[in-house]
Amino acid sequence: MGQSPLRLGIAGLGTVGVGVIRMLRKNAQLIEARTGRQVTISAVSARSKGKDRGVPLDSYAWEDDPVALATRDDVDVFVELMGGSDGPAKAATEAAIKAGKDVVTANKAMLAVNGHALAGLAETAGQVIRYEAAVAGGIPVVKALTEGLAGNEITRVLGVMNGTCNYILTRMETAGLPYDTVFKEADDLGYLEADPNLDVGGIDAGHKLAILASVAFGTQVDFDSVTLEGIGSVTIDDITAAKDMGYRIKLLGVAQMTGRGLEQRMTPCLVPYNSPLGQLEGGTNMVILEGEHSGQIVLRGAGAGEGPTASAVLSDILDLARGLRLATFGQPANTLVAAKSAASDTPAPHYIRIHLQDKPGALAKTAAILGEAGVSINRMRQYGHDEPTAQVLIVTHKTSGSTIESVREQLSKSSVTDGTPVILRIEEI
Repeated sequence: MGQSPLRLGIAGLGTVGVGVIRMLRKNAQLIEARTGRQVTISAVSARSKGKDRGVPLDSYAWEDDPVALATRDDVDVFVELMGGSDGPAKAATEAAIKAGKDVVTANKAMLAVNGHALAGLAETAGQVIRYEAAVAGGIPVVKALTEGLAGNEITRVLGVMNGTCNYILTRMETAGLPYDTVFKEADDLGYLEADPNLDVGGIDAGHKLAILASVAFGTQVDFDSVTLEGIGSVTIDDITAAKDMGYRIKLLGVAQMTGRGLEQRMTPCLVPYNSPLGQLEGGTNMVILEGEHSGQIVLRGAGAGEGPTASAVLSDILDLARGLRLATFGQPANTLVAAKSAASDTPAPHYIRIHLQDKPGALAKTAAILGEAGVSINRMRQYGHDEPTAQVLIVTHKTSGSTIESVREQLSKSSVTDGTPVILRIEEI
């Protein structure tokens, strides 16, 4: 006799919810073969019952209220695909845990903001929260950290975690188009969230980074300490200049534990053109995990979309069907430490773009500002000699973030520069 079916209640019937139902219906035999039990759907919930979603829902019970769905007697696993850091998603997740249900979610915002409290609630109740789909779509990065690399001390986590931003930056480069034009293109194609700042402001990707940092470093999720800077200030000039110097610009998330504390930043950075991240095109995501014994592990794949995200949701459901039960963030919630937040001050090379006035000694004065701050110049190029100002690009040797901010201030005040210099960190990979 096989085990009794694992019964699901699915809240949220958007792209991902419908994708999960499609996969469960299509791969029912394969799923049973791989887990030793059937996985069935008892009930579903969404804002609108009458909407045609392209999949038959008649055989499932309907609940208007996701909390009612989460607490049904015929539901073993509550699948939360509604989204939102609080509101119905959080209320229904809490209700499911208290009713003795496990939870599978794709909700990065809820976990980034409330993850530690929810993990504590679940573990006290003996329940499990799984969330592979919340970070980097179809890429199994949470599983890689909590299982495949569990014996490693993780030294750094970095990656491109928002496909929309990567699409915009790639399109700006390949088509030579300004940010505003490509932003509108992405919006017209339906790539942007209802609140576009979640994408281009780095918030969506910052949620993912905060979750990964917690798993990687055994710390309580601390989204508020993520340094966030979106891609709205990246110009086509910077993209072209960076390419000329052997780099590409990416919205890059980096988390690393230092002697000063946990650094978490989601900011535009330069990466070497021929590095794995430099070769990343379009809407694809990439996460790089660096462990003391494993070395560098590169995971690349679709970061969004019905198929990849539904695939990640289903992988969590199958783990529960197999009886795999892990602490939410890879170790018990009561052992996660409150990380001391550290400013992003780890030394790195930096890219500086300035407009110098056509004055004798302007270049020498600029070099002197850097020299007095203790910043060493690696490479320098000058463009546009026939203009009133000349564009100058500088790549520095490694220097701290605090030092480079001092240089920015001095260059902005200088009598030989026009405007505020553009300074971007170069992340070594």
